[in-house]
Amino acid sequence: MDPNAVGFLTGNLVLNLSILAWAAAQFIKFFLVLITERRLSWSHILSSGGMPSSHSSTVCACASALACLYGTSSPHFAVSTVLAAVVMYDASNVRRAAGEQARLLNYIMENWSDMQPEVFGKKLKEMLGHTPLQVLMGALLGIIIGWGGAYLFG
Repeated sequence: MDPNAVGFLTGNLVLNLSILAWAAAQFIKFFLVLITERRLSWSHILSSGGMPSSHSSTVCACASALACLYGTSSPHFAVSTVLAAVVMYDASNVRRAAGEQARLLNYIMENWSDMQPEVFGKKLKEMLGHTPLQVLMGALLGIIIGWGGAYLFG
């Protein structure tokens, strides 16, 4: 194992690669908004939702790095794969549904004609979850970073 890769940041190669995959996904989101919407949106550097899924890239980098280092029959890989499945399911289903509900509630709040109670004073965050494509692209990014980093530095 390359001591420089392990000693950098956290002292743990798998954790370093997981953090790298998260950061890569966040920066890709930032640049995609810059390219597609022609605007600087610094909030995309740390926000959830969008393309690619940083949740998926993080957990898939962890699982793929563990697979490369310890094999697919190891308990490390099993636990990380179960965690990855739960996180990706949540990102593409539960959190996405919450985002759709927030979008509907924001519409109701914006079109409330009579009286706006104080509870409607704050706009809800709509970009909470991911489409299946966003989850897939995040997963692929994480697998590439996790497997590649573990192969190169492990």
